[in-house]
Amino acid sequence: MIRYFTKKKGQKGFTLIELMIVVGIIAILAAIAIPQFVQYRYRSYRAELNSDLKNAYTAAQAYFSDWPNGTVNSLDRLTSAGYQRSPNVSATIAADMTVGAGTIALRHVSLPSGRDTGTVNNSGTITMPAVQ
Repeated sequence: MIRYFTKKKGQKGFTLIELMIVVGIIAILAAIAIPQFVQYRYRSYRAELNSDLKNAYTAAQAYFSDWPNGTVNSLDRLTSAGYQRSPNVSATIAADMTVGAGTIALRHVSLPSGRDTGTVNNSGTITMPAVQ
C-alpha cells in the first residue's frame, strides 16, 4: 500500500503524504500564531489608549496653567488646550476635573468589553484593567 503513494521513476510532483504533512505543519503553526497575534493587537490598542490618557492629562494641565481656577468638564476644553484624540478612542469626563480633583475616562473601541476603559486622575495616575 505504501508503494502506491511513492513516486515512480520519472514522475514529477509531490505525493499525497508529503502534501498532507505540509498542510499539517501549516495548521500547527497557525494554531500557535493566531492567538498570539490577537494579544499583540490588544497590547497595541492598550498602548494607544495609554498614550491618549497621557495626552489628555497633559492637555488638562495646559488648560489649568491658563485658567488655574477653571474646570475641565467637556472634551472641547481639552481640545482647546491641545488634546487630539486618536480615531479609535472616545473620551468622557468621568468627574469634572479641577486642579485638585477629578478624572478623565477614555475608551478604546477595539478592546474587549469591560477592559476597554482607562482613567487618569488629577495627579496623573493612569489606571487600566488588565487584558487577558
